[in-house]
Amino acid sequence: MDLLYRPAYVDDATDRLTAAALIASGQPVAHAFGNIYALSTRPDAKSVARANLMKGRPSGQTGSALTTRRHMEGLFDWDAVPRVFPRASLIALFDELLEAGPIGLRGPAAASIPAHLAGEDGGRRTLQFVSPGSRCPSNAMVSAAIGMLDRPYLSVTSANRSHHATGAAEEPAHFEALPLALDFAGTRLPILRHRDEAAARAAHPRHAPISTTILGFHRYAGLGPEGCPALTLERHGSLDIGDLMPILARHGFALAIGAKAGRRLGQRPLFSFGAAA
Repeated sequence: MDLLYRPAYVDDATDRLTAAALIASGQPVAHAFGNIYALSTRPDAKSVARANLMKGRPSGQTGSALTTRRHMEGLFDWDAVPRVFPRASLIALFDELLEAGPIGLRGPAAASIPAHLAGEDGGRRTLQFVSPGSRCPSNAMVSAAIGMLDRPYLSVTSANRSHHATGAAEEPAHFEALPLALDFAGTRLPILRHRDEAAARAAHPRHAPISTTILGFHRYAGLGPEGCPALTLERHGSLDIGDLMPILARHGFALAIGAKAGRRLGQRPLFSFGAAA
């Protein structure tokens, strides 16, 4: 657990491997994730419940999945995707979104996805996958961790205390390690940091340092103004609608705003003592 007693960085191969081994052992780890921080753990029910309780939210709250691009497609039941969404077009869209930065995708869950990671929408069993984007060095940590497990994915959530615990209307994700560490003081939470947090934010100019935008493809939301089938904005997060829509259009899709996506997520202010060391 030496990550508790010294700064550890996501661009350091040894630190990434140490963090991966901790996750594989059942220890939740907060880590750099695109331009913010996320909290990842083993994907078994006990570990997901532990991470939920650490955040201060209900132990049975459904988790999201984190994996590498290699295993992403295996998370979903492609036979249950509406036929108006051609798989090849979706994959090309997802690859462009992943190259741009952090993103979330919600689709029909593969049969292998356990109940504690599966959501439900209108009788459809769904899986929410979130990624830091293909350029984030945390992908190497994720790859190492899943190589130590019997499942090709981790469970992931935002690195913040839950509003259930704080009583706030909303608790945005952290994008600085120091306030993150203070938020979880006493929980012995290891943190794998960005080497330069300001640079991590600058590397994603189209992404606010908040939890990911979530795009749903498990149900058909009708046709957009141009006659293209619409995917659903499940959460208005880091990638703004104005930046998302042209990307969708390039791949033949429109956007429908989901019931919970009418307001964009809030963002934390910079920590008053400056960026984390």
